[in-house]
Amino acid sequence: MTTRRAFLTVGAGTVAVLGTGASAAPASAASVFGSTVEPTYDQPLGIAMEGFPTAYPVRFLQLVNQGETVNMAYLDIAPTGPSVSGRTVLLLHGKNFDGGSWTTTARALATAGHRVVVPDQIGFGRSSKPALDYGFELLAQNTVALLDHLAIADVDVVGHSMGGMLGVRFALEHPTRTRRLVLANPVGLEDYRELVPAHTTERLFADELANNNLVGIRAFYKSYVVNWRRAYERNVELRYRITLSGEYPRWALASARSYQMAYHQPVVQDLPLLRLPVLLVIGQEDRAAVGKSYATPENRAKLGNFPVLGRLAAAAIPGSRLVELPGVGHLPHLEAKKRFEREVRSFLAAGQA
Repeated sequence: MTTRRAFLTVGAGTVAVLGTGASAAPASAASVFGSTVEPTYDQPLGIAMEGFPTAYPVRFLQLVNQGETVNMAYLDIAPTGPSVSGRTVLLLHGKNFDGGSWTTTARALATAGHRVVVPDQIGFGRSSKPALDYGFELLAQNTVALLDHLAIADVDVVGHSMGGMLGVRFALEHPTRTRRLVLANPVGLEDYRELVPAHTTERLFADELANNNLVGIRAFYKSYVVNWRRAYERNVELRYRITLSGEYPRWALASARSYQMAYHQPVVQDLPLLRLPVLLVIGQEDRAAVGKSYATPENRAKLGNFPVLGRLAAAAIPGSRLVELPGVGHLPHLEAKKRFEREVRSFLAAGQA
């Protein structure tokens, strides 16, 4: 049987640490010659994250989207605190993340007495990866179907990054189902079409297929944060090991199609239409933007200015509250975990019946 060898890189040199067969675990962070080095991985992961550890049981809801039968993965976490609020919090993940990225937030909210529902949207995480015409209206409809399945009348919504875009659309299209809305460094606060050229799905698909280098993937996720921590490595492992899957082209096509959704459907123009309590939590060092790498250097410098975008969004949303987090990038729920959880719990408590 042919095996691949996992390596840990130290400076400019390479040290072999593990010869792996089919049953070997991915290489993990280790101390080599007294230096802590970054892990590498050589075991493929299925594009629905089959077998990858989860903090809570994963369930599935079967749906039909554009004539195709799909499975939507979700977590339904019961409250664990001494008192039960009777409220449900819906956590919406970003484009380059999955529902599992909310684990610490979900645990904190459940401890505070809330039921917590965390879906993987179709095309992401553990859910199906169909070749659909992705749109936020479709994802919002799927999410309502999930709430109906769980017999949940209304929710408080917390959305991060692209999940913030979905949260805005969800609140506007289903106002009676949405009580309060938290937006954590949401993308879509600017119209990317003004500074980023459009590309065909075929071009985006080819670029996604080529994005299979571990060093590049880790650098991408490191660009999201101010200070890299080993806990953030989960995103790198998932993204890279999926590139080793025989079904990676299917994943890459779903990613390219969902990029078109985020690019062509900004929410900045919808913000003044929101008529519910909104909390904006904005890491001030964030410069993330959809399609930024496709922009010219001049335009790239103009994109993703979250200190400005956050204030403009707060001014546009009637009665909203803005929390600015200095020294924090695109992941406020991870980089400033305690502060984020405190702000969200306080915001939700203010609306408790």
